[in-house]
Amino acid sequence: MIRRSLVLALAAVLSPLAAQASDLLQVYEMARNGDPQLASAESTRLYNREGQVQARAALLPQLDGSASLSRSRTEYEGISGRATQKTRSYGVDGTQTLFNWAQFSNLRAQKEIAKAADFTLASANNDLIVRTSAAYFNVLVGIESLTAAETNEAAAKKQFDYADKRLEVGLAPITDVYEARAEYDQARADAITARNTLKDYYQALVELTGQPVTGLRSLPEDFRPAVPANYSNVDQLVSTAVAENPALRAQQLQVQAAESSISAARAGHLPTLNLVGNLGRSTSWGSVNGALANSQDINDIGGPRTDSNTIGLTLSVPIFAGGATQSAVRQAIAQRDIEQQTFEQQKRALDRNTRNAYQTVVAGISEVEARRLAVVSAQAAYDASQVGLEVGTRTVLDVVQNQRTLFSAQLDYAQARYNFLQNRLLLAQATGKLDIVELQDINRLLTQDAEAKLQNPVNSVQ
Repeated sequence: MIRRSLVLALAAVLSPLAAQASDLLQVYEMARNGDPQLASAESTRLYNREGQVQARAALLPQLDGSASLSRSRTEYEGISGRATQKTRSYGVDGTQTLFNWAQFSNLRAQKEIAKAADFTLASANNDLIVRTSAAYFNVLVGIESLTAAETNEAAAKKQFDYADKRLEVGLAPITDVYEARAEYDQARADAITARNTLKDYYQALVELTGQPVTGLRSLPEDFRPAVPANYSNVDQLVSTAVAENPALRAQQLQVQAAESSISAARAGHLPTLNLVGNLGRSTSWGSVNGALANSQDINDIGGPRTDSNTIGLTLSVPIFAGGATQSAVRQAIAQRDIEQQTFEQQKRALDRNTRNAYQTVVAGISEVEARRLAVVSAQAAYDASQVGLEVGTRTVLDVVQNQRTLFSAQLDYAQARYNFLQNRLLLAQATGKLDIVELQDINRLLTQDAEAKLQNPVNSVQ
């Protein structure tokens, strides 16, 4: 908590600079300081760790102090008068557990839960990396989409103006104008949609970081994806994931904690043994009046100070609890089964997700190259149809169709490139290898100013 407070204070002082983040790594650091989900995970970890402290405290000496002051008045029948007595006492009671299997088992359970909390926090950190990169890449895809949409709109406007002029001189039918106008209207709508989508993507980053982010860096045009050398064997990756994935390890520890809870519940049938002790002191004083003061029956109601020291053993043997102990055992077993089945489900899902992430990364290399070539081919087809329109061998409809194909190819290419990077991070997350080093490797690939591609300033987008 102290670390986060200092970091947040520094971030507040440097907020004008922090808002000008330029790459993925800086945005992630901003998200670490501003993301509510990670802050909640850190607090949850602190909460769970206190359970271990409390379970250990139950096995340590317990000391209680007490003090009392009392006043009593006694009326004596047959004798005129009454006696008043005051008593003051204080002491210290101590208890030390010698044998309590329920407390021992509970301590083991709380230790497992505390370890699980550490892995849960590590999983939350990994999840933040994935969520931050996804939001960051969405903005980059949104910028690429808006750039392509604006280019498509300008090209559609050009085709519409060209068809309109040809109609005026009698070189084109009215249908060409209608087709070109329809494409232009569609392109305008696409550009509006792309701009609104990009605004939402920027807001998603603000949701993570708590402040606006600009100056993002993107992939260069000559980017060629490659699979890291340590991702060569999918079966080995699955084995690594099962052994090191923090979320799965946290769930495994929850299963072990549930086993210890069963032992604690069964301990309700066992005796407990405690060492007990007491140190005390009491003092009494009083007065009498009336005929009672001269009575031979009442000599002195006061007394000297009394000190007491006691030490001993207390054995408690449970005999019958109305069936509550057996019920607690059944309940603990059911909870253990729930945790075990959850662990098995997570393990199977992790196996599947790891294999799918690996295949997606491998296939992503070919997909990115195929999408790049599709853009090249679509651009060539569009240019050729444009030339054909000018010499009369192609119609406006041909140009419009090729223009739409080029627009779609550009969008698919942008999506494929950043999907590849995101899938790399997802694969690292599944195998438990996602850390700041992996993020730095991805960040080094981002070398261009993404917002420079936009025709309008980024401030107008946000």
